[in-house]
Amino acid sequence: MKVTRRTFVAGATLATISGARAQTYPDRQITAICNFPAGTGGDTFVRYFGGEFSKIIGKPVIVDNRGGALGNIGTEAAAKAKPDGYTILIAPGSSTMAAAVSTFKKLPFDPIKDFIPITTLSKLAFVIVVDAKSPHKTLAELTAFLKAKGDKATYGQAANTGLVMAALYKRGAGLTGLQMAQYRDMQTPLNDLYAGQLDFLAADFPWATEQAKAGKIRILATSSDTRSPSAPDVPTMVEAGVRDFGSLTPWWSVFAPAGTPKPVTDALETAFNKVTASEDTKKWLGALGSEVFPGNSKMLAELLEKEIKNWAVYVKLAGIEPQ
Repeated sequence: MKVTRRTFVAGATLATISGARAQTYPDRQITAICNFPAGTGGDTFVRYFGGEFSKIIGKPVIVDNRGGALGNIGTEAAAKAKPDGYTILIAPGSSTMAAAVSTFKKLPFDPIKDFIPITTLSKLAFVIVVDAKSPHKTLAELTAFLKAKGDKATYGQAANTGLVMAALYKRGAGLTGLQMAQYRDMQTPLNDLYAGQLDFLAADFPWATEQAKAGKIRILATSSDTRSPSAPDVPTMVEAGVRDFGSLTPWWSVFAPAGTPKPVTDALETAFNKVTASEDTKKWLGALGSEVFPGNSKMLAELLEKEIKNWAVYVKLAGIEPQ
């Protein structure tokens, strides 16, 4: 597996923490594992938060892309990393932690036992998109087309949230026979969409926003329960006519391997909360159809436990068989 590494260099002061004895953390570079390939929407998030985190702690942050298995490969790598605070996981915890419990028969990690929750970062939506050249201007038009095409209709996705969103769309719209293609990254399905091999994609809003700005795709509907301020013309799935869809709003978070010392996890929590409090971060996220979702270790632990239960319901409603 090819691992992509880039370094963020910054020049702020060291963060000082207090434990059983005075110590400084960090005193060298930190690795932030991204459980999706370089160039994806997930990679964009990790690189932004890794870069801002680097500015605060005054040490380089290297992004280590470990994509594959809907995020499981990178998450497993983080779970097995040395618990010293120098390897962290910045990831969509809602999907690669909470959802994974129900979408896979067996995981190579335990979201609760193998990690220490640090804090939440942001929340965003997923969207249904078509090729910008597609004649379908609304989700209703796409739905009618898919019903007419029947079992020859195809779609692609590369994340657990996309998997569930598409399944809930099919269920709510009364679609049957659609063929799903699962991908490791979003560039390949985008190429297949252009080539006419796929009829639509279920993708994260940040990635879709960039592609839409470039004139490559058209966004038809969002999984959240309200419209995004950055894309007010994009309706929610319910507004677009998908009954009982509800709201599917993934969230990003930071985790450290279990066993990481509390003074270190406290320092990580403090630093990342400074990132989410930044006006620059709020503006950056807003431009991508996302928003800050600040928290803390206790809140994230409770959220993860609740979301594991919620995603079990989503997966069951969507009729998804664990892989």
